[in-house]
Order: sequence, then C-alpha cells, then structure tokens
Amino acid sequence: MSMQHGPIGLNPFDDPLDRVLAEIALSVQLPSSLHEKAKSRYEAVRSHLEAKTAFFDQIEHFYPQGSMAIDATISTRGTDDEYDLDIVSQLGGRFRGMAPLEILTELEAALADYPVQRVLRQTRCVTLFYSDKMHLDVTPSLRVQDTLDRESLITHARGPRPSADDRLVEMNACGFAQWYVSRTPLELRMAKEFHRRWLDQAHLAARADADVDDVPDQCHFIVKNTATLALQLLKRFRNIRYTSYTGRIPPSVMLSYYAGIAAQPNMSLSAMLVRLAGWIIRDIEQASIYRRLLHVANPVCMADVFTDRWPESVAQQDEFAEHLRELIRSLEAMRKGEVFPDNMMCTLRENFGDRVVTRAAEEIATEIGRGIRQSRQLYTRRGGILLPSAVTVAAPIVNPAVPAVRPHTFFGRKI
Repeated sequence: MSMQHGPIGLNPFDDPLDRVLAEIALSVQLPSSLHEKAKSRYEAVRSHLEAKTAFFDQIEHFYPQGSMAIDATISTRGTDDEYDLDIVSQLGGRFRGMAPLEILTELEAALADYPVQRVLRQTRCVTLFYSDKMHLDVTPSLRVQDTLDRESLITHARGPRPSADDRLVEMNACGFAQWYVSRTPLELRMAKEFHRRWLDQAHLAARADADVDDVPDQCHFIVKNTATLALQLLKRFRNIRYTSYTGRIPPSVMLSYYAGIAAQPNMSLSAMLVRLAGWIIRDIEQASIYRRLLHVANPVCMADVFTDRWPESVAQQDEFAEHLRELIRSLEAMRKGEVFPDNMMCTLRENFGDRVVTRAAEEIATEIGRGIRQSRQLYTRRGGILLPSAVTVAAPIVNPAVPAVRPHTFFGRKI
C-alpha cells in the first residue's frame, strides 16, 4: 500500500457527542450486506444493456455519480433501509441527434426485461427497483466533445409524449466527484476508526483488523473524512425534515457542494456539521436579501446548475435555512452541556429519526458493555461509568461515595 500523507483526522468515537452522531451515521450507511452487491450490480446492468442490439458497442462509459461517486450514500427519504444509487451511461454516436424522450424510451425498453421488481422511466433516468430495496438510477448521457472530465448532456423529458419542455441538460458528474475528492482529503485515523466500527456493527469483527489498513486504497462506499460524515448527517436531517413533503427538496448534490466548500480537516464531527449548515444558511440569507433564488453551480462546469429545480421560491429556501438554524441551535446546546440526556435523545430523534437514533444508542450501550466485561470501561471525572442506554444515551452508574454528576452534563462530563 502506498504511503499516506495529509491530515490524520480526529477519531469521532473519542468525543461523547461525536460518538452519538457517528453511530447515527453508521445506522444510515449502505450496509455491508449490500456493499458488494452495489459494486457488482451496475456492471451487470452494463452487460445487460450491451447485449441489446440498440446499445451494442454504444456504451462509452458507465460510471457512478452523486453520493455513490463520493462515498456518501445513505438511506433514502422517509426510510431506514432503502438506498438510491446513481449511474451515468455515456452513449455513443447512434444516440446523437435523437430526442431526449426517445433516448429515455429506448433505455427503458432495453431494461424492461431486467430481473428486478420494477423498471420505471423517470424525467432524467430509468430506475431499477431491487427486491432488497436498493434502487439503481441509470442516467443516459451524451459526451460533449473537446471538454474535460466527461462533460456531458443528459436527457430531460417527462413523457409520455414529447413536449416543449424536453431538453438536454449540461452535466459533469465525473468532474464534480474529482473536485469533491480534492477538497476532502483522506483523514486516516478517522477513516480507519469509522471503517472498523462499520465492520463491527455488521458483525464482521474478524475482518476489521485485517481490512482496516486497506481503507485508503481498497474500500469503496466508506467515509474517509469528517466533511463527508457531516454531509451524510445533514442529508439524513434533511430527509427527516421533509419526510412527508410532496414537492422537491434541497438536492443532495447541492449539499455535497457545500460539504466540499466547508471541508476543513481535523475538526470534530459536531463542529463540522455546524460549519456545513452555517455555510448554507449564509448563502441562502445573502440570496434572500435580494429576493433571489439560491444559485449553486458545478464548480467545474458552471452550466451544470445544482439548484435548477430547487428552490422554487424564496420562501422555500428560507424554510430550509430555518431548519438548519434549528439543527445548529440543538447541536450547540449539546456541545455546551446544556441539555438533559432525555431531552437530548428526543432532539436527536426529531433531527435524525427515531429508529436510527435508538439503534445508535443501543450500539453504544453494547460497545461500552463489552468494554466493562473486558475491564475497558471509561469513567466520568466524578467516578461514574459511562454507560448509555437505548432510552438515555447518558446513564452513568455512579459510585455513591463520589458526588453526583450535575444534570446538565452529557456522557458524565460537560462538553
């Protein structure tokens, strides 16, 4: 393995609040059971398409985009166990000159017999729905000649009949992924510890020590820095806030842009999440002052506008900014030790969802219980054992000979 240089990063499991947040992020990760499937399925889809007459020798590139390309995949909105993965299928000369709807329709027809539960043509892609709740979006594209980083045109057509709104939209997902990676360097210690916990949570502890050294070069879909971990938490927060919302919501690619902009190695996870949310709030406030819609474009392709379909109004972007302010207020209160444990858990459930927060608390309780059995338990400054439960993340077992921990502390000590 090549030598790694750069920021070492902080272990998010060393800090009480960060530990809870990191466990929440683990709870919404693409699980190890789907990890290998996700890597193999898009190659299987490519092989299926290339076997079709219409697509034979016409797929120039087949590559991941969005969260899949930057290792930030989490469960989809309103769910805890469904995952969307995005693939770009760059098509050859046969498809040049074809109308957007015609391209989408041909792609749909070629995938109609693919062995999944459902095949659905959408405005810009064709989605494959698998029985294990994974969704694979295949987006057809046409390469723009004489440009860098696979700048392309993707189809936009609602159907079922052609309309004046049908068009080709500029996109450079490959270039953006490269930009994001350059902005968010590997934080080796953070990546190793997170990878170790990911394997351990999946009951693959026997592999953890063997595989952890492969994180920089070998592992895909594994969070490699604090900015990406904060991005996943922010996406989860957005998903919870907009669970029952029927319209468009703040796009993931826009949030990824801000994570790249706000990234700063060697920050704590909670501080990085506050920093990321604050950056978005400032840009929204600046746009709203002048009654303009937030405009965020791909930094490597300015014609690729990430906010082309959201926000639809100033009120809509202001609503999101207020959600972010609530998130920051709650995190800052927790960091200052101003929240009772029960109230903290309620707030975390409101922010990130009941099921994943409960699961995160149970994982922490299990881990600390294991430490107690192995004589590795941690103690508060006043002698209490740090033993969270599924109901209250901070439930210290206090030595009666030692003064009680003050109720405004979290995990037995003030942050």
